[in-house]
Amino acid sequence: MITMWFFIYHLITPCFVFCLAEEGNKGYGPVFEEQPIDTIYPEESSDGQVSMNCRARAIPFPTYRWKLNNWDIDLTKDRYSMVGGRLVINNPEKSRDAGKYVCVVSNIFGTVRSSEATLSFGYLDPFPPEERYEVKVREGVGAVLLCEPPYHYPDDLSYRWLLNEFPVFIALDKRRFVSQTNGNLYIANVEASDKGNYSCFVSSPSITKSVFSKFIPLIPQSDRAKVYPADIKVKFKDTYALLGQNVTLECFALGNPVPELRWSKYLEPMPATAEISMSGAVLKIFNIQYEDEGLYECEAENYKGKDKHQARVYVQASPEWVEHINDTEKDIGSDLYWPCVATGKPIPTIRWLKNGASFRKGELRIQSLTFDDAGMYQCIAENTHGIIYANAELKIVASPPTFELNPMKKKILAAKGGRVIIECKPKAAPKPKFSWSKGTELLVNGSRIRIWDDGSLEIINITKLDEGRYTCFAENNRGKANSTGVLEMTEATRITLAPLNVDVTVGENATMQCIASHDPTLDLTFIWSLNGFVIDFEKEHEHYERNVMIKSNGELLIKNVQLRHAGRYTCTAQTIVDNSSASADLVVRGPPGPPGGIRVEEIRDTAVALTWSRGTDNHSPISKYTIQSKTFLSEEWKDAKTEPSDIEGNMESATVIDLIPWMEYEFRIIATNTLGTGEPSMPSQRIRTEGAPPNVAPSDVGGGGGSNRELTITWMPLSREYHYGNNFGYIVAFKPFGEKEWRRVTVTNPEIGRYVHKDESMPPSTQYQVKVKAFNNKGDGPFSLTAVIYSAQDAPTEIPTDVSVKVLSSSEMSVSWHHVSDKSVEGYQIRYWAAHDKEAAAQRVQVSNQEYSTKLENLKPNTRYHVDVSAFNSAGYGPPSRTIDIITRKARAAAGVPTLLLVLVVPTLGVLACSGF
Repeated sequence: MITMWFFIYHLITPCFVFCLAEEGNKGYGPVFEEQPIDTIYPEESSDGQVSMNCRARAIPFPTYRWKLNNWDIDLTKDRYSMVGGRLVINNPEKSRDAGKYVCVVSNIFGTVRSSEATLSFGYLDPFPPEERYEVKVREGVGAVLLCEPPYHYPDDLSYRWLLNEFPVFIALDKRRFVSQTNGNLYIANVEASDKGNYSCFVSSPSITKSVFSKFIPLIPQSDRAKVYPADIKVKFKDTYALLGQNVTLECFALGNPVPELRWSKYLEPMPATAEISMSGAVLKIFNIQYEDEGLYECEAENYKGKDKHQARVYVQASPEWVEHINDTEKDIGSDLYWPCVATGKPIPTIRWLKNGASFRKGELRIQSLTFDDAGMYQCIAENTHGIIYANAELKIVASPPTFELNPMKKKILAAKGGRVIIECKPKAAPKPKFSWSKGTELLVNGSRIRIWDDGSLEIINITKLDEGRYTCFAENNRGKANSTGVLEMTEATRITLAPLNVDVTVGENATMQCIASHDPTLDLTFIWSLNGFVIDFEKEHEHYERNVMIKSNGELLIKNVQLRHAGRYTCTAQTIVDNSSASADLVVRGPPGPPGGIRVEEIRDTAVALTWSRGTDNHSPISKYTIQSKTFLSEEWKDAKTEPSDIEGNMESATVIDLIPWMEYEFRIIATNTLGTGEPSMPSQRIRTEGAPPNVAPSDVGGGGGSNRELTITWMPLSREYHYGNNFGYIVAFKPFGEKEWRRVTVTNPEIGRYVHKDESMPPSTQYQVKVKAFNNKGDGPFSLTAVIYSAQDAPTEIPTDVSVKVLSSSEMSVSWHHVSDKSVEGYQIRYWAAHDKEAAAQRVQVSNQEYSTKLENLKPNTRYHVDVSAFNSAGYGPPSRTIDIITRKARAAAGVPTLLLVLVVPTLGVLACSGF
């Protein structure tokens, strides 16, 4: 019985192998073309169905089945239908259909599982029907209106606020901000104009639904606005971001005046992809990278004080493949190692599926493969942020040796005294055993002959006796085969005139000779390389040229030699059979190379100590070094002042002096020799000098003018290079002319060059002495020269008299008046508006104090207008004259028609005009 089974096994095994090989040539296992994706189905949707897509290609055509939360779905139920691999769920319900779906695809070669896809149900409940309480806030004080969004899914809501009615949305500016984290409306300081009814408008883009809350009445309480320091109310939390995502951080502060917002990254520059928007309240980092991880700070400041908030941004990553599996065909009985490596943060774990079932964890190694090991394999990399799949088919093949696809070469050439390898590569599974013969002689390994494991035959020190017919024999447990070729010997290629070492200076030409002998039946070519890299004569034609006139001469001409051309040149004379090489060195003398390793060793307020390492002198001693510096305010490199002032070529350290305190610098070094100045070194790490008190006073101190009871002081703000330290600002000192005591105030915004002092008891047009100095966290700078200015004058009190208006045409009228006696008047304002319009819509024309009249144009025909005149100066407008009513003429119907103008003077009403035909 045992003998019979042994016979049957050996009878059917070749047939099975043959059938598998034939099927494998025609077919393959499932390969996904489309996999299901996460889907959000709106609970209020009227569609009545949801679908999960799945499509794979395979031969023979695959079958599909689906799993929900690892349970097979009964596709015979009416509520399910399938089109190809696409699953359609009719009348989906959250209680029975929510969960993780997997598409399973199979054919005779194996089974694969799709990536998991989650079906969730989205909703956005309405706001509660209860009325919202009114909010009363004193003018000048900050306010926060709470949105309190209703229950919802998912969390990707967007928020806006309505004012009084739909669709009037409030405009966001430096004073008002809507957080997209919680939906709250923040007002830095409330103004009377903020009065109204506010409603939080919430939208869910995932389910295209919006709701809004009951209105919240905001009632500003009139009061003299008080100032108070910045107070950050919108604070970003520690944030975990995924590599490549866009990250948004929010920061907003209450305060009066409205605080300025500034962003920074602790001890590091801000990311290049960072963008600040919403008047400074939003920091967005696009395409975040690992180097963007760190501590971020938001600082809010007004002149009453500042507030800071810090939080950390962590950057992690979903799994990504470094190396993944691909379809593989292996010989039966061989070993398999399938590398599958993924990167991510945290580091992903690796597990395997075979034909859709759990198989192993970690790396995959299988020894002595059998047909049972064939199938569809999936490598899965997973961490807390995601999961990725790599799918591949493993085929196990078995066949007798055959040379049909890769026979031996019929003619093999070998150079005299050289080496030849004759390849023998039949297709066979398992790997065959190899043997060789020359004619009828069986070859064995010896001092000149070796048979390699891959079947190749190597012969060294070729002679004429090695010529002849060589046959490779391959045999495995499936069968055997052989292939034959003829070996012929050729004359060896030799360099007869080798290149010599050459020494040149930059800009000169150099020649390297190379002449070779070779077998006359073969073509000879010359290949030149520099330091092991082949020279491309087409790309480098400006500097390299070959002698192509003489067949055996490979002379190389190097034109206009540069430093980069120095090195070892190798000439290779080559035929299809062998080659011969010779080398020589080209020494290029020129300006020095860039110094290296520049480091800042010591940092002071106006000086830094630098060290560096010598670069190559390019065969001419370095005579001196030049240090250059660049600030972050400029892209221009400038020669720096140093100690010693002349840095000799044997030095590797120096001190840079006369730097600007509290300034960011980069440094680089340039070497010089008798042949010129070389390329600069790489820049040093950017550093910031220590701070120091300012030593420059603001310029152009002056001012004056402004509104009633104000003293306006102005100056030219100092540029950043003169700040010399952190917490930079200005101290403004002023006093009435002749008094001894100076009054001082602090302006903390370094970009502001204006301060307005208000005092209800301040007499108008009073002479003041003013001066300004800068300060920082290291101390105060010098005061500017004292300037004399005047407090604001009073607005005019006189009313222009004898105002008269004349109609000139249907679209023009003239206005005239008598001047007031006040010498502070700078001009006159004429207001005019149609009787059916509100006074607030009046148009205005201003003329200088030298004018007594003006013309009003572009008026409407046959329209009653109101006109008045008032004087003005820098403090404001005086009282207007009495209002005059006048009617423009009718538009002319035709040329030449006379017009009648009736003007009535009524003491109580002023001048009335009426025009007509």
